Amino acid sequence: MIRHALAAAALLAAAPLAAQSTTQEEIGARYDRALAAGYKALFLCSALANAERAGTKRSEKSVLEWELSGIQAPLDGIVPELPYSVYRFANGEGAVSHVSVEWTDDMPPRLAWHRQEGGCAIGPVGTEEPPKRDSVPFSDGIYMWHQRIPQNGELAAVVDRAFSSGFGDRTRTTAVIVSQGGATRIEQYTGEYGPATPQRTWSVAKSLAATLVGAAVHRGEADVSQSAGLGETPEDPRRAITIDHALRMATGRYSDTPGNRTDPLYFGGATVDEVAVDWPLLSAPGTVYRYANNDTLAAVQAIEATFAKHPPAEFLKAVGMHRTVAETDWQGNYILSSQVWTTAPDLLKLGQLYLDDGVLPDGTRILPEGWAKYVATPSGPQPDGAFGYGAGFWLLNKSDGVPADTFAAFGNRGQYVVIVPSLNVVIVRRGEDPTGSRFDIAAFTRDVLDSLAK
Repeated sequence: MIRHALAAAALLAAAPLAAQSTTQEEIGARYDRALAAGYKALFLCSALANAERAGTKRSEKSVLEWELSGIQAPLDGIVPELPYSVYRFANGEGAVSHVSVEWTDDMPPRLAWHRQEGGCAIGPVGTEEPPKRDSVPFSDGIYMWHQRIPQNGELAAVVDRAFSSGFGDRTRTTAVIVSQGGATRIEQYTGEYGPATPQRTWSVAKSLAATLVGAAVHRGEADVSQSAGLGETPEDPRRAITIDHALRMATGRYSDTPGNRTDPLYFGGATVDEVAVDWPLLSAPGTVYRYANNDTLAAVQAIEATFAKHPPAEFLKAVGMHRTVAETDWQGNYILSSQVWTTAPDLLKLGQLYLDDGVLPDGTRILPEGWAKYVATPSGPQPDGAFGYGAGFWLLNKSDGVPADTFAAFGNRGQYVVIVPSLNVVIVRRGEDPTGSRFDIAAFTRDVLDSLAK
């Protein structure tokens, strides 16, 4: 197994010997610039290329104003100043090939490149050229859309409040869809966003990862009570960590950053194998809750062998999520803790799949019977705060005015898929909320449900 190496040390090692006498503060500042450049390259590549693949377009200006503003410190102060270039096939007239972002004079620009199936990947720091590959074609045509006007004026008023920061100061809603009984009650977008516009799911991808685990269980290729396969040998205590532990954020493993920060992987060009699976055990599995990207990545790696025969793209297509791209690291490992790009209508289909307990509209079962109940049932240690946690999904089981069976996929910057089985309702809210702001999804859910009842 490749052992995790500090990315900052790698950057220092790449510098000339005469430049290696430097302070930790200088190393940290250099590392932050490298991450900021990777962040900018990957988001420009993914936002532009995945929109084109979906049959629509994004402007660079829009991506800079939405996805690349209001991001986490200290990257927020660095990203705007970094020069970038977007490269396209066919002498600059075709689909996006790659994006480069300059960050220092003595190292190559950070590179992110687009693949036919895997979306965009960010290369390791120091990568000088993107891989040689054939042109990636545009999707056929530009997807046309219209806003569905609801008959329920109170529902429209609630949704309008979501677009005017009514459920959180400085929040920025990009899309809302509400369905009841499988019928769309309202669908609304802003700016360049529309039904064919993919956005990064951030941690909503964790719920998609749990869904892929469910599909493997249904096919008889996985068992959540089995070991996730962590550890070097069968005698390694980490072999006691099950897939269920990983889905429930209860592996008991250590990691060196807060659980939702995996910067070396997300923006530094490291791989899943390098940074996600080799952390030591600190607590007995199943005894401590700690939200961790690395736990979801461990659950995905436990079923990774099934992807050769059953690629995630095929599952997404079966569900009808045709404009969803599960991106990978540059070595082809799925980053299903965060790095999925999808549209609001595609997320609605994911929610509906759970309302239907894993059965497609044509009657085909693709998740085990009772899987929706499994992911929505708390078991073992629980997080502090307003929401509980199931298996890859959050629980709105303590929210006033919201049915106790409500569960949801949550993602950074305001990505939500709320599923209310008792009322047969799915609520999708997409956003690009600035760091430090928070959309009140419980209040929004309550008000949406109240309006639907009138």
